[in-house]
Amino acid sequence: MTDAVVVLITAGSEEEGAKIADALVAEHLAACVNLIPGIQSRFFWEGRVQQAAECLLICKTAASAVDRLIARIRELHSYSVPEVIAIPVIAGLPSYLTWVSESTIS
Repeated sequence: MTDAVVVLITAGSEEEGAKIADALVAEHLAACVNLIPGIQSRFFWEGRVQQAAECLLICKTAASAVDRLIARIRELHSYSVPEVIAIPVIAGLPSYLTWVSESTIS
């Protein structure tokens, strides 16, 4: 097991996703954020199935930074309940995992 974590976030637009990604990287809460625009989401909200075009953010960070990252997302995000899911990284290229750790405020 490593200290690295992948955090998945959906945003309501590519612009919002870019704003969140820029802040997380600039503030060293994430070493890297990939943006995947144009995803289609289906979800149960306010008593019914809904759909939305969204942008998926894939953040690489340190487990020790996740609480601060989540707090910052809540400040920046337009959704009242944004998707923020942290997944532990069990293995990876050691030099990449070191870079993630060194690039993230712990």
